Amino acid sequence: MLKKSVVLSFAALVFSLAFPLSTRAAERVTGPWDLAKLKQKPAATWGERKGLVQEVFYEGEPFGGKPTRVFAYYARPDSGEGKLPAMVCVHGGGGKAFAEWATLWAQRGYAALAMDLAGVGPDGKRLADGGPGQGDTEKFRVFTDAEAKEMWTYHAVAAVIRGHSLLASRPEVDAARIGITGISWGGYLTCIVSGLDDRLKVSVPVYGCGFLSENSAWLGQFAKLGPEQSARWGKFFDPSVYLPGVSCPILFLNGTTDFAYPLDSYQKCYRLVTAAPVTLGITPTLRHSHPAGWAPIEIGLFADSVLRDGAPLPRLGAMQTTGETVSANFEATVPVTKAQLHFAKAEGVWQKRSWTSVDAMVEGQKITAKLPAAPRPIVYFLTVTDDRRATVSTPHVLLGEAAAK
Repeated sequence: MLKKSVVLSFAALVFSLAFPLSTRAAERVTGPWDLAKLKQKPAATWGERKGLVQEVFYEGEPFGGKPTRVFAYYARPDSGEGKLPAMVCVHGGGGKAFAEWATLWAQRGYAALAMDLAGVGPDGKRLADGGPGQGDTEKFRVFTDAEAKEMWTYHAVAAVIRGHSLLASRPEVDAARIGITGISWGGYLTCIVSGLDDRLKVSVPVYGCGFLSENSAWLGQFAKLGPEQSARWGKFFDPSVYLPGVSCPILFLNGTTDFAYPLDSYQKCYRLVTAAPVTLGITPTLRHSHPAGWAPIEIGLFADSVLRDGAPLPRLGAMQTTGETVSANFEATVPVTKAQLHFAKAEGVWQKRSWTSVDAMVEGQKITAKLPAAPRPIVYFLTVTDDRRATVSTPHVLLGEAAAK
């Protein structure tokens, strides 16, 4: 039976154990976006409310010299006292405005906005006044600096920030308690928006990250673009440019073998956030899909801990390796029921590595595990799980010859 964890101090709630914070946020890079304009309430046309959900069309950025509209689902609880916290829900590639996603947040006691980012309406058909589509052609085509505002990422980011502004304008919403979560390409967008929009109070990107031209599922697209165009794309649209500006608590969720966003690029991204608390939830079992991306219990609990004074997720300290023993301290307000070591041979592409998980020992507020005698080189990390089934992890570490490469 594990000992019940002590209550976190205020300082531990605010600051990450594993990610030391600088004294202030890095200066925000704003890229091609006019943030003052995007933070204004957009013009919107509201449809009939059915159940918890209401359709809405709101103002988008001009595309091809013509005005555009963005379609979205807005959901809120039927009842409740006081103003509501709210979440912006950003879909990924092949996705759409998901009414069920917004509904999940409404059932949790939040207002939520789930917008479309492919220029289509509720029937899935192209809008006559919609923005660009979301295929690879729209994301990775050749463009000049002057044409950056015609690119999909530009329009998608603008639609997300305007969606935040629309949420904040609602009389039932507390504009000071709005967060964001996104899945896959939506996680990619969430990383960018979190570094741009200083109004956000909590962020949960799932799968998506930056450094896409270095390692991702789209290396072929960058090869076609060539070095000059790839550098231009990165300058405008890679999340690595914007993540240093994140100033709200952020939870990064990913699987160990995600086909699109491998852990080397992922680690480079979360290390860029130095002025806000960073929490990791890396697990070998997280599948890649929209339902799998909005299902983790950690997302709602993390948002609740920031926006609704809920109990926080466990906090893991920096992992220490001494000889063949690895350990980490943790703090938690909810009892920890499980700890594990996860490891894989550090060779080959990340997506094809075979991971093994073994139980770690918990003593007080410290977890300890023995590294396997082989293989070497090895990549490994630790996780703890509390009795809500919420799991958090340490960053991964390389041991052996791969660490020197």
